[in-house]
Parts: sequence; structure tokens; C-alpha cells
Amino acid sequence: MFNVAVSVEVRSLLGVKLADNLGSGETISFDVKARMEEKERRSGRVTVGFSLSVGTKPSVVKFEVEGIAILEGRDSEIEKMLEVDPETQIPYVFQRVYQHIFMSMYLLSTLINAPYPPPNLLFSGQQQMPVASISQGSATSEKENTQADEVIAVPPEEEPLESSEESTEPQRS
Repeated sequence: MFNVAVSVEVRSLLGVKLADNLGSGETISFDVKARMEEKERRSGRVTVGFSLSVGTKPSVVKFEVEGIAILEGRDSEIEKMLEVDPETQIPYVFQRVYQHIFMSMYLLSTLINAPYPPPNLLFSGQQQMPVASISQGSATSEKENTQADEVIAVPPEEEPLESSEESTEPQRS
């Protein structure tokens, strides 16, 4: 869609497990707060800073990610990338940023044994996040109380390690 290279550098990643007692079959909704701010602009290159905070209701886990995204390409293509997608109300560049940082949040959630946000958290047409254009300055968006019947996160089941009955060492007689 866009001929723009986007490189994302995560500068800070925090995951805090706030509770252990998540009931079986309990639904979790995610609250998202996102911010992007243009840091530097040169011909063919724009650097934006971003921060993303994802919490849950009930309060089980919270993730905070900060970093920078560098967009490189033709100026006209970069400008389009900084525009807001009319369907999701999120700048196109932030969609690329979330694709990158989702993996970090997912890995962190498995380490702390907590629910992870869905990979499409920002992209569902029914999860509107009003965001202003960020081409000249900063934009702030907040999404409160993602609909619980649409976003359900369950940590992946971990298979227990089982001891092997067979030995790989040679038998001695």
C-alpha cells in the first residue's frame, strides 16, 4: 500500500502482572492509550516517538511500550503514512508500529504468565480510537473499555514437561 520503510526501535518495555486470580472463562477487556509525536523531519525521512499503554479490565496485567519509528521513502508517501486511516481512526504508521511491538508484548506476557493483547487490538473497525493527524506535532488517542465480547485473551496453555522413559545413554552390561 505504501512504499515507505518503517523501522521500529523499542526503547522501553514494561509488563506488570497485577493479579493472579483470573477466573476460569472470565472475559478480559483491554484499554489502550497511545501517543505519537514527530521528533525529526528531513527530506525522505521522518522520526516519530511513540508510547503505548495497554491495561486490562479486570486489572490483571499492564504493558507499557515506548520507542521511535523511522519512516524512510518519498516525502509524499511518508505524508500518506502519517495520515489517519478512516476505517480505524489510527495513523497508518501506528498500525505498522503495533505489528512490531505486539510480538514483544506477547513474549513478555508468556514470561510473566499473563494474558496478552490480541494482535488485531487496534485494527478492528468497531474499536474506534480517535486520533488526530500527526504530520506537524503530536497526536494523542485513547480507547477505553474495548468491548468484552469482541476481545478475549487467554494465555496459551503450556504443556507440562514430561520425563522421558527412554534413556539416550548407551546401556552398560
